[in-house]
Amino acid sequence: MNTGFIGLGAMGLSMARNLKKAGLLTGVWNRSTDKASSLSEETGCVVAIDPATLAASVDVLVLCVSADADVLAMVDAILPGAHPGLTVVDCSTVSAATAREAATRLAAHGTRFLDAPVSGGVEGARDGTLAIMCGGTEEAFEAARPVLAAMGRTVTHMGPTGYGQSTKATNQILCAGVIQAVSEAMAFAKAEGLPLDKVIDTLGKGAGSSWYFVNRAPFMARENFPAGFRVRLHDKDLGICHDMAARHGVTLPVVEMTRMHYQTLMQTGHGDEDISTIFRLKDALFSVGAKTS
Repeated sequence: MNTGFIGLGAMGLSMARNLKKAGLLTGVWNRSTDKASSLSEETGCVVAIDPATLAASVDVLVLCVSADADVLAMVDAILPGAHPGLTVVDCSTVSAATAREAATRLAAHGTRFLDAPVSGGVEGARDGTLAIMCGGTEEAFEAARPVLAAMGRTVTHMGPTGYGQSTKATNQILCAGVIQAVSEAMAFAKAEGLPLDKVIDTLGKGAGSSWYFVNRAPFMARENFPAGFRVRLHDKDLGICHDMAARHGVTLPVVEMTRMHYQTLMQTGHGDEDISTIFRLKDALFSVGAKTS
């Protein structure tokens, strides 16, 4: 199975490497050519001259880009090389409506489409342990299964086109609530003068633990927030959640509160830090409280 990859960002680069380890990756394309050239030198894969050329040469083409407009732009760029034997797997996080539009455009060329957003952070992308939630036909899912298995540990066909993205939106709401709770708890522990390393080690094995607590509370303890899941990207995702909830006539408090906090962080220059940087705002509450009391 010849597989191509478009979008070699923080997640995509590691996902492409895992495809190469599985013997599946044959070609790549990226808007910034230096990343594609570097991966080519590392793995021996071909750097395609454009997305259509890459699409024409593979059986499965994986996309991992940033936003709805990027996905549709890539789909349009692929179309001249689209063919009935091709399955396009989009691992980006976009709206369910965008997934359905992408599928419609590709179907006109006889090409299958699978919306397959991922969860698990840069660590999961690196280790090939991502959770991948898929929307599309059973035929498209089965065609892409070997590729998905090379990138993730949990691969689930959720239902028709768009269901993968709806599941990912659900996940992003969970992430918002968990990072709010973890950051508040860590700020409280710091204000109480607790040894934060011991807090993380002990509570990481308790009932209140989570992936975010175990993997991101150490960032908070060090007050260093290297880019993992960037604030600006989660804010974009929560905007999708906001719009999807609005179609049900609903406003979700956790989503709205987290977006408000992210706006503050982005305005103060922290938009490219990991979302655990929300700890800055929680920690500041205790600083203000101390001065007031």
